[in-house]
Amino acid sequence: MKRLLRAAGVALTLSAFSFVVAISAQAPADLHGRALTAAGAPAPDTVVWIDAPNAPVHPTGRIVLDQRNLAFSPHVLVVRVGTVVDFPNNDRVFHNVFSFRDGKKFDLGMYPVGTLRHVTFDRAGLSRIFCNIHPNMAAYVIAVDSPYFARADDTGAFTIPDIPPGLQTYHAWRPGAVENLTGTWSAASGPLTVTWR
Repeated sequence: MKRLLRAAGVALTLSAFSFVVAISAQAPADLHGRALTAAGAPAPDTVVWIDAPNAPVHPTGRIVLDQRNLAFSPHVLVVRVGTVVDFPNNDRVFHNVFSFRDGKKFDLGMYPVGTLRHVTFDRAGLSRIFCNIHPNMAAYVIAVDSPYFARADDTGAFTIPDIPPGLQTYHAWRPGAVENLTGTWSAASGPLTVTWR
């Protein structure tokens, strides 16, 4: 009888272990990665995102593309489609922010120090941002139809948290790239390396 109870206990333990493994295999995972040039150097400002057009929309905090010292900050901004981006003028001079090419087309007109304008990026794509008064000012806003995205830091490192389980399609873009990179990733793949040729 003791042997049967011990055997039943082992079976229950194994069954519970299998259940835990099955649940954790279905849990969201963080995608950690690095973006590199073909020479192996970091590729900062690389934007990586996962396809998820039907993912639920979660509220975001204030998103800002600042103007300070005759420059936009950050140089590259990634947002989900539908996001409102603030364009404050925290500089010492007037600015006139616009985007006339791909992505969201807009012209905020000339506005003085201490004022603020807003733009809703309501469609996916890349917007090249300039100042009509200062031609050396440039930035990029890339709007993606997904809540799963990240921008690589100065070392090329990036993290996208809470990716749903299963095989995912990712895309990557960086300033100056001729075309986007596309591939697949799953939690079983481990860290992702995006290499620009």
